[in-house]
Amino acid sequence: MSDKKKFNLEYEIKSSPRILYSFISEANGLNQWFADKVVYRDQTFTFTWDDEEQKAKLLAAKENKFVRFRWLDDEPQYYFEMEIVQDELTNDVALNITDFATEDTIAERKLIWDNQIDYLFGVIGA
Repeated sequence: MSDKKKFNLEYEIKSSPRILYSFISEANGLNQWFADKVVYRDQTFTFTWDDEEQKAKLLAAKENKFVRFRWLDDEPQYYFEMEIVQDELTNDVALNITDFATEDTIAERKLIWDNQIDYLFGVIGA
């Protein structure tokens, strides 16, 4: 059994929660930054990178707030979540990522998220 640790990342994004939510919750939005190809069917997202497919089930979602996915080939206690947080005073918007990785792959996973979020900035124009 792989022993994964939870980690969190936070990215400030110049976007409204409503616009950001469409990019993290809809196949069309995710397709623009998260994977080469995204297909949604029967509560399952199929993400394709370099002709390799990975399937994830949408576990939970709250409009303009968060989405939580679980990779189908992973153990049930692990998930990845993208949460939109808006500061009540400044109205600044941040995207919080929660993910799991083994000790020796956390740095690599963080780098992958950094790269993906860079793509997202480009798409949103943040």
